[in-house]
Amino acid sequence: MNLLENKVAVVTGASKGIGAAIAISLASHGAKVVVNYNSDHDGAKKTVQKIEQQGGIAVMIQGNITKSDDIKSLLKETVKNFGKLDILINNAGVYKFEPLETITEKEFHRHFDTNVLSVFLMTQESIKYFNQNGGSIINISSVASVKATPMTSLYTASKCAVDGITRVLSKELGAKNIRINSILPGPTPTEGNIMNSDIEAFVIANTSLGKIGSCNDIAQLTSFLSSDNAKWITGQKIVVSGGFD
Repeated sequence: MNLLENKVAVVTGASKGIGAAIAISLASHGAKVVVNYNSDHDGAKKTVQKIEQQGGIAVMIQGNITKSDDIKSLLKETVKNFGKLDILINNAGVYKFEPLETITEKEFHRHFDTNVLSVFLMTQESIKYFNQNGGSIINISSVASVKATPMTSLYTASKCAVDGITRVLSKELGAKNIRINSILPGPTPTEGNIMNSDIEAFVIANTSLGKIGSCNDIAQLTSFLSSDNAKWITGQKIVVSGGFD
């Protein structure tokens, strides 16, 4: 039996990068996957195609996960397609690294709407759809929430908020048999985070394992935490950084 056979998962921001890798991994372990995207239709389509090429099942559903109406539609469409919901991966996020002096109100709200408000709204709506067996919610945070790095104050603040939400909601949702955990990736090359040689050299020099990780490193832990093998794990923040922390 596959690790996630008969499970249904929603992955936000799954058109590329870590989100796409998570969606592909969940499907490879037997889950039926909703690939959520906001604007990158072509990227979401590629994610679905990769899942189908490996024999998995997936659909793509557009939705701005900072808008409650879009979220309601997304989850209704999920149940319409697959009949239930077992796993929610709050992956969608934004970042911009800059000094304190240049941070604007607009950028503050962009970070907190996408990185924090979306987690609240998605979680709030999704718990209406988990059945008596409960489920797993995983929030993709960042090593920035535990490693102080200059120029990341705004991004770090938003990811610290995600970890706080995770911890508190693990207490609230435990009675519903819903587990919730945070994964804190280290610097990970993606389509939107292409490291130049200087940054890569810095990361490698400050990483215990002496190498850069991959999106799949994050995805494999996500699949485990989504499964019944992790049924005794909730309220945790798990760093996946090769020691860059």
